[in-house]
Amino acid sequence: MRTALAIARKELSIYFTTPWAYAVFTAMAALTAFYFTDLLQGFNEVQAVARRVGWSQMSPDFNMYRNLTDGVVVELWGSVLVITLVVTPFLSMRLFAEEKRNRTFELLMTAPVRPIEIVLGKYLGGLGVITATLGLTLVFPLLLSVFGRAESGLALEWSTVLLGYGALLLWGATCMAVGLFISALTESQMLAAFLTFCTLLAWMLLGQLARRADEPLRSALAYVACDLQLQGMIKGVMELQSLVFFASVIVFSLFLTHRTVEAQRWA
Repeated sequence: MRTALAIARKELSIYFTTPWAYAVFTAMAALTAFYFTDLLQGFNEVQAVARRVGWSQMSPDFNMYRNLTDGVVVELWGSVLVITLVVTPFLSMRLFAEEKRNRTFELLMTAPVRPIEIVLGKYLGGLGVITATLGLTLVFPLLLSVFGRAESGLALEWSTVLLGYGALLLWGATCMAVGLFISALTESQMLAAFLTFCTLLAWMLLGQLARRADEPLRSALAYVACDLQLQGMIKGVMELQSLVFFASVIVFSLFLTHRTVEAQRWA
């Protein structure tokens, strides 16, 4: 495990000494800020109408706008899920592909390091940078907590906010595991990013297919659709099924990566 941590530290140092990670950080912050501003504007508009006509006259579809947590933060986390799908491939693409392109992969394979340590080290490095990237999004609920108001006294329901943020971290960790596996298959970073994005996008679109499908296909698709699995946690409901599901995907992706690296070691 000590070797894996050393590899993780090396990966993190590479991320934070190159402009690429900071470009991704900027993109994440800018896109999240755009959605946050748009959601906050929509929330204020609905609140203004409700103050004028009363909530009893409003459609039940607008009940989510009664508080900042459901009306802004929960919706924001849903948008960040999609943004994470976009930015993670650009963070994971270099983990193995860059080693192969620079011809340092062969040196790594001949070092007295086990393939599992290489895989875990690179994954932990990627996990660290995606955690830092998603950490930027906590700025927005903090702003609402400082400047927002609510009849109950607290602007936000922090248990819901933090559980939703936990769902983002779980999704980010899963995306990184999938991206790590695909990066191990090629020496082209852009191809690795493209294939990772297509894989994650197709996975997310399963939720849309599930809503249109008939039983029993609907139940099967709903179980494997990532957005439907995360829906409860995003709204502040802890679901053990989702934790087990994504943990299984992460472990399976790391297993496939390990087998790929091991096969290339003896190729």
